[in-house]
Amino acid sequence: MLKESSRRTFIKKTAIASSAALVLPTFIPASAFGANDRINAAVLGINGRGKSHIESFMAQKDVQVTTLCDPDMNLLTAGQKTFKEKYGKEVALEQDLRKVFDNKDIDVVSLATPNHWHALATIWACQAGKDVYVEKPGSHNISEGRRMIEAAEKYDRIVQHGVQLRSSPAVQQAIQLMRDGYIGRVYMSRGLVFRMRGDIGVKGPSAVPAGLDYDLWTGPAPKAPFTHDLVHYNWHWHFDYGNGDVGNQGIHETDLCMWGLDVGFPTKITSMGGKYLWKDSKETPEVLTSIYNYPDEGKIIQFEVRPWYTNAEDGATVGNIFYGDKGYLVVDGYDKFKTYLGNDRTPGISGDDGGAAASGMDRGAGGTDGHFANFIEAVRKHDKSILNGPVETAHLSSGLAHLGNIAYRLGRVLDFDPKTEKFVNDPEADAMLSREYRPGFEVPAKI
Repeated sequence: MLKESSRRTFIKKTAIASSAALVLPTFIPASAFGANDRINAAVLGINGRGKSHIESFMAQKDVQVTTLCDPDMNLLTAGQKTFKEKYGKEVALEQDLRKVFDNKDIDVVSLATPNHWHALATIWACQAGKDVYVEKPGSHNISEGRRMIEAAEKYDRIVQHGVQLRSSPAVQQAIQLMRDGYIGRVYMSRGLVFRMRGDIGVKGPSAVPAGLDYDLWTGPAPKAPFTHDLVHYNWHWHFDYGNGDVGNQGIHETDLCMWGLDVGFPTKITSMGGKYLWKDSKETPEVLTSIYNYPDEGKIIQFEVRPWYTNAEDGATVGNIFYGDKGYLVVDGYDKFKTYLGNDRTPGISGDDGGAAASGMDRGAGGTDGHFANFIEAVRKHDKSILNGPVETAHLSSGLAHLGNIAYRLGRVLDFDPKTEKFVNDPEADAMLSREYRPGFEVPAKI
C-alpha cells in the first residue's frame, strides 16, 4: 500500500495545449471526500456497461440516478422495472440524450454508449455544464480525443475516463514500485488481451425493431441499413462504430502500458494481424499484434490481441507485463500484480485488492465502484487534479489503440509526430485521424 505522503507527491506531466505533445500523467491522487450534497445522475446507454454505472452511482453516498437514457425504448422500460425492484425508486426515461443535457436538474452523466458516440456526447455534456464519466475508449479516433480535452478545459468540467484499474490500490502500488526502480530500468511493456470472441455469424439487413430510434443510435456514424450484426453489441467489430478489441478491452491495457512506462504517444508504429478463424461479419481482426516504438526514450510497447483458446502468460490472459533490467512485473486483470527478480525469477513483492474486485471490473476499491467514488469526490470538490482517470488518459490510451488500427489497416510502418499529433509526410494516414460526420452530429473541429 502506498504511503499517503508519496501519494501526494506525484507530479502531473500533462501538457494541455493542443500544440504540445501530451505526456501521460504519472500521478496517483490522494483520497479525501467532500460535502454530502445530493448529486443527480443520468446514465446514457444501459445495455452493457451502463448497468454497472447504475449500480456504482447508487453505491455512492448522496448520489441518485434520476434518469436512464437509451435510443432503445425496450431496454429503457426493462431497465426502469429492474431499477424499481432493486432500489424501490422511480427513474425517468429518455431516448434522446440531448434532452438529458438540457435538463438543469441533472448534475452528472455517465456514458456507456457505443464508441462512436463517446466524444460528441462528452463535448455536448461539457457544453451543457455537466460533469462526465465516459467509458473506454474515450474517443473513436485521435482527433476526437483532443477535442474532448479542449471541451473539458474550456467549459471547466470534470471528465473521468472509465479505466478503473487506475483506482486500484494494488495497481497504484505496482506503478510506485516501478517508479522507485524495483525492477530496474523499465524499458518494455506488453499488453495482453486474450478474450473469448467467437463466431458471430452473418445476419444481414433487417427491419428496425419497434422501439429503437436507429437514427439516434447511429448518431455521428454513417447510416447503414439496420442489422443485428451491429445492434446491440457487435458494433465493436465494425470500424465505423467500434475499434476492435485493442480499442475495447484493450484500452485498460494500453493505458497501463503508457502509465507504467511513463510515456505519451510513440513515434513509430507497426501492426499486423487478421481474421484467421471465422467467416463472420466482423471487420476488425481477431488476432492483432502491434508495436509502438519510443526510440528517443529507449522504450517499446508490444500489444497482443488474440481469442481463446490460448495459453496464459505468468497467469495473465488480460493484463500487462513490464520488463526491467532487474526483473519483471505482471499485472493480472484489474487489481493484482506479482514481481519476479533476477535470472532465477525469484518471486518478489506482490499485491492485490483483497478480492474486493473479484469480478474483474465491477465492484470494490479497484473496480467500478472505487473509480466512481473518485469521480464523485472530484465533482464535489470541483477539482480535476484528484481524478484517477482524467480526460487526458482517454485521449492517450484510446489514441494508442487508434494508431495501431491505422497501421493495421494501411499495412505499413507509420511515423508519428506526438507534438503535432499528425503522421510524418503521410496524408493517407492523416486522413484516418478523424472522420466524416453526419449532419447534426458533427464533432467540432474547434471547441
